[in-house]
Amino acid sequence: MYLISAYFDENTNKTLKEYIDGVAKACGNNFMIDNNVPPHLTVLSIEARDEDAVVEKASAVMKTLSSGEILIPTLGQILPGVIYASPVINEYIMDLQVKLYEALKDMEELSFSKYYLPYSWMPHITLGKTLEPEQMKDAFTYLQKSFVPLEAKIVEIGVAKTNPHRDIYSNTLAQS
Repeated sequence: MYLISAYFDENTNKTLKEYIDGVAKACGNNFMIDNNVPPHLTVLSIEARDEDAVVEKASAVMKTLSSGEILIPTLGQILPGVIYASPVINEYIMDLQVKLYEALKDMEELSFSKYYLPYSWMPHITLGKTLEPEQMKDAFTYLQKSFVPLEAKIVEIGVAKTNPHRDIYSNTLAQS
């Protein structure tokens, strides 16, 4: 599986990393840390046979994209075991996803996760994963006390493999 993900400015990245570390400490689940998962917003999740072709097509579009601002005001969960921070969907974030999807959609031997399709997507920034019910409660208790809404900037986009996280290609976005 490959993820095409957006990455954040230094201040946002630092804050989100603190939340990831805080969730791990509060609930005792170190999945995000053990798997080297950086703070990110997954834009597309794909299965593909040809890694080089994915990088070639995606990087061509990534080089045309600019940085953009998003708001991250809320928390949520995906059952059974994911806790996340969620951005407000704005024109920038939808445009980012649509452009990348359009660049890859006609590739052979590539399939998209149905949860990461344009207009059928719940953008989220995972703060904890594989949490048991009691760990989820502990994570929420921690975040209720520490989370504050963020004004963030997406400054980089990349392709990565998962579990453990391994960056394959990344592109710093032009300043908007």
